[in-house]
Amino acid sequence: MARIRYGARDEAEIAAARTASSKLPDIWSTGVVAVWESDPDAVAAVLPPPLKPTGQPLVRVNISKVDLPGYPLGAGSVAVAAEHGGVRGWYPLVMPMTHERALIGGREVFGEPKKLGEVEVERDGLVVSARLARHGIAFVEVRGAVSGPLPLPEPTRKTDFYFKFLPAVDGSGFDADPMLVHCVRNEKVRKLEAVTGDVVLRESMYDPVADLPVRSLVEITIGEKTTDQQGRVVERVDAQALLPYIHQRYDDPAQILDGPPEGSA
Repeated sequence: MARIRYGARDEAEIAAARTASSKLPDIWSTGVVAVWESDPDAVAAVLPPPLKPTGQPLVRVNISKVDLPGYPLGAGSVAVAAEHGGVRGWYPLVMPMTHERALIGGREVFGEPKKLGEVEVERDGLVVSARLARHGIAFVEVRGAVSGPLPLPEPTRKTDFYFKFLPAVDGSGFDADPMLVHCVRNEKVRKLEAVTGDVVLRESMYDPVADLPVRSLVEITIGEKTTDQQGRVVERVDAQALLPYIHQRYDDPAQILDGPPEGSA
């Protein structure tokens, strides 16, 4: 009988897939990063408990392209500074990805707020532009000119905070208490340049990052880096405390509150 591809994989195939994923080479990306100080109340308002503001209302946008062989990838994020249990890091609100493969792994494994979107990074001589777009709206755009090289930072560890959860089957909340994930990234940089420019936030009902206005621009850089990441669940969180924030994950928040249709079996 011909192999049934939806059938079970044997142990050797599972082991081979696990080994292959654990031996990935360094994957370098070219990306634009902009950091700004925003409104303290706005930053505090988007942080679900038990995350807390850091005392400095920072917002960071990261817009990158990854030249994977035969599989070029655009990846972006908009995140706010946050703290949990003495650990400072970033809480991403939206992470546009240009391919489903990058989206699914992050959402299902780590609880990352990834969505399909458009990610562009362009450089023409010294002129740099980068943008994140969804539903035809470029809701974040960074533009400017390279003003000079920067010293390469030492390898660093950075933490992102995610909430991993499953909406309840009956539309009543969650199937189990959500989990707070600390995702630690080890980052190496091989090229870094300063950019003089600005950040444009455009109104979008789907990605309302315009609610986090640029009060003071801290920095814009363009560079080449590689990262690896490991996540761990640090605690279960109060489902009722998180419920008011889960619309952050979806374009249509009603879809996770709808119960089964009447008369369905």
